[in-house]
Amino acid sequence: MPELRLGPLLRYADGASATVWVEADRPCTAEVRCADGAGGSSPTFLVAGHHYALVLVEGLTAGTATEYEVLLDDTPVWPLPDSPFPPSRITAPGEADGDTGVRVAFGSCRWAAPAEGKDPVGPDALDTLAARLAADPAAERPDVLLLLGDQVYADETSESTRRWLAGRRDLDDPPGAQVADYEEYTHLYDESWRDPEVRWLLSTVPSCAIFDDHDVIDDWNTSAAWLADMRATDWWQERILSGLMSYWVYQHLGNLSPAELAVDPLYAAVREAVDGTTVLREFAARADTDATSVRWSYRRDFGRVRLLMVDSRAARVLDEDRRAMLDPGEEQWVREQALESPESYDHLLIGTSLPWLLPHLVHDAEAWDAALCRGERGTLWARLGEKLRRGADLEHWAAFPASFDALAALIAEVGSGPQAPATVCVLSGDVHHAYVAEPVWRSGRLDSRVLQLTCSPVHNSVPPYMRFGFRFGWSRVARALGRGLARHGRCAPTPVVWRRTEGPWFGNQLMTLVMRGRSSRLRLEQARAGQGDDGRPYLKTVMESEVSR
Repeated sequence: MPELRLGPLLRYADGASATVWVEADRPCTAEVRCADGAGGSSPTFLVAGHHYALVLVEGLTAGTATEYEVLLDDTPVWPLPDSPFPPSRITAPGEADGDTGVRVAFGSCRWAAPAEGKDPVGPDALDTLAARLAADPAAERPDVLLLLGDQVYADETSESTRRWLAGRRDLDDPPGAQVADYEEYTHLYDESWRDPEVRWLLSTVPSCAIFDDHDVIDDWNTSAAWLADMRATDWWQERILSGLMSYWVYQHLGNLSPAELAVDPLYAAVREAVDGTTVLREFAARADTDATSVRWSYRRDFGRVRLLMVDSRAARVLDEDRRAMLDPGEEQWVREQALESPESYDHLLIGTSLPWLLPHLVHDAEAWDAALCRGERGTLWARLGEKLRRGADLEHWAAFPASFDALAALIAEVGSGPQAPATVCVLSGDVHHAYVAEPVWRSGRLDSRVLQLTCSPVHNSVPPYMRFGFRFGWSRVARALGRGLARHGRCAPTPVVWRRTEGPWFGNQLMTLVMRGRSSRLRLEQARAGQGDDGRPYLKTVMESEVSR
């Protein structure tokens, strides 16, 4: 009898259909049955000894929510027996009109919460959100959860995972206590997604995801020199192929709509193969050596809200003479998606794991370092610049000045004119704190309100010296220091200037945007340790503000 190994995860959902991802322990047919008669089924496909299915659920009624169950070979496996959580449900969005609200929650950087004992980094924001929704099924819940990177940490494993790794191989051999292959990646997802609260949350709230560096390794694709050093090791090839393969299976497939899945040749080839491992491995090898062979970025529309999730890791051009965050094809795709039918959306969300607008000193330091690395001050400074880039993680949008400017130009084009959306928000994580920054274009005001919304971590930590550094980075003294660095690097002025309007906040946290018509409100909630009789962690609202009216 087949058993449910992991999942279900509710991924895509629209007014008529949804996709539900599952992993079983053997070949079988996975089926989703909804209380209102909707449903669907799919045979599992095989990758590296693991059996997966992405079930297309059809027949949903727009504007309704229906409970569902999962069956494997006609045997019910979800909900779990004696589950303390309410039944999982699929909510089909209603018809988009001016009164329809869209609720988007987002964050990044989640260490798996320990199964037992005290949590060293405090309550997990996703666990706490799940507990709140489970306690009150009628409570307002996100229409979608955006996971903006570092869903798993391949290079910073937990104590329990290190013990498991030690049972497979000698940790004195590279890559040591980091994951080495596909099977070890599956363990990371098990550890993260078997968390009971998170497992239930992801079964009942649709999610979109994009990777960041720790999904593969810290500073992934920082520079051409970094990549050359990695490729010279005897363990990197297996790590990168396994990282891309597992990301495709566990995260990327669920990002795609049913229409996109229906014409995806890789998805068809993996499903049709007796064993899809070779097919997927060959794809990952191409993706590693030729970033233009795959597009990890994607678009989702939620009524009159358009989301562009942008790959700011694997799509990079690393040659110093043409360094870019996105290769030309990827940049053009983002541009086309943002400019297509502007009259059809009121809010544009650009999801990128790395913040576009940083504290001023950090931005200037990264732009200065990029200038050094491309030789503005000679070869000695260039070598120093590469050391600094790796040692201080200087590889955000600011470290790709042409791409920073190109994104500013695109936002200005989108945000100007009679069809401009009410808001353009860049949603990011990575930096283990939260803040709101607002840019102003040197060329004049835009018709849209533009904000950088950064929220991180969901469940992680930041050392005190970094907290001080991030706070200091916004100060007047820091701005003066940054201007000095920019002059030394002969850096061109940016097309925008910006100011921090809210924050910074430190802690495990989530941001939520609620968009209704052309109005929009933002809320930041932090997971706090419980007090009182029950002692349960809770989400505390620490900021709520109006973005647009």
